[in-house]
Amino acid sequence: MIKKLLPVVFLIVGLGAGAGAGLVLGPAGSGNTTSEKDPAHAEKEPEAANADHKVPKPTTHFASKDNEGYDSSDYEYLKLTKQFVVPIVEQDRISGLVTLSLSLEANPGISEAFYAVEPKLRDGFLQILFDHANMGGFDGAFTQSGNLETLRSALLTVVQREFGDDVTKVLITSIARQDT
Repeated sequence: MIKKLLPVVFLIVGLGAGAGAGLVLGPAGSGNTTSEKDPAHAEKEPEAANADHKVPKPTTHFASKDNEGYDSSDYEYLKLTKQFVVPIVEQDRISGLVTLSLSLEANPGISEAFYAVEPKLRDGFLQILFDHANMGGFDGAFTQSGNLETLRSALLTVVQREFGDDVTKVLITSIARQDT
């Protein structure tokens, strides 16, 4: 009986630890602190919450022979609000957890539409991450370029179903595996 409950307990503890780490290590101001703020500023919070997701236009133009004409202001970077926690299952038990943070490189002006459908995108991303884990994508040297490129490509397919070519890249901004 206890052997059957142990994986569930590990999953709950891992998810709790991941959520706690996300709150502690997340960007400043991501917690719910509206009770501490002045009510006069409460109406401005949605604008301030989305302001940190936009990249300010640089004052210089970066160009080289490899990317002639590339300007980083041609894109905005949209950060998914929470980390992803993916259990690694071996022989019907959880043997570890992988946590990932993702961002998207997108054409300017889609941030409002993106955050409106973020739950739907997270669902699609989680399915891809679970499939990747079940195929052994997080085993061994899981940070090799080929493994991560395969994962990015699959995640990009999910987001492009919703936004087409408005999203050009999926960026893995952090990844960690913890074995139990």
